[in-house]
Amino acid sequence: MTTSRPGERDQRPGERGDLLDPRCPTRHLLDRIGTKWTAMAVKVLAEEAPGELRFAELRRRIPGISQKMLSVTLQSLVRDGLVARRVEPTVPPAVHYRLTELGLSLEGPLSALRVWAETHMPEIDRNNQLADESTPN
Repeated sequence: MTTSRPGERDQRPGERGDLLDPRCPTRHLLDRIGTKWTAMAVKVLAEEAPGELRFAELRRRIPGISQKMLSVTLQSLVRDGLVARRVEPTVPPAVHYRLTELGLSLEGPLSALRVWAETHMPEIDRNNQLADESTPN
């Protein structure tokens, strides 16, 4: 069974995608994990791996995140299978989060991206400053 339109081809599992193609796996992944909050949550949970963190501790370790945004981010990560959620039946319930094996495998690429950013953001910032200075008001 084919799901592609005429002139298009199906994406096979493990096949390298075309970033310009809406079906590209990279595009789908970036849609899911491309936020700063997701990257921060994965980093914080990776630092604790294989252990768990409670919601309040995660919020404390991620500066600037609201309770709602952390909740939405964690729900998305749990849905994608990158984070596991465990609820202790206490009053109030104690909710714990940890990275799954799949989530742990994401930490390496995100770490490489952080290294690239730390190396190159000063140059990008300088280029932006030069562009701003050369743009007439």
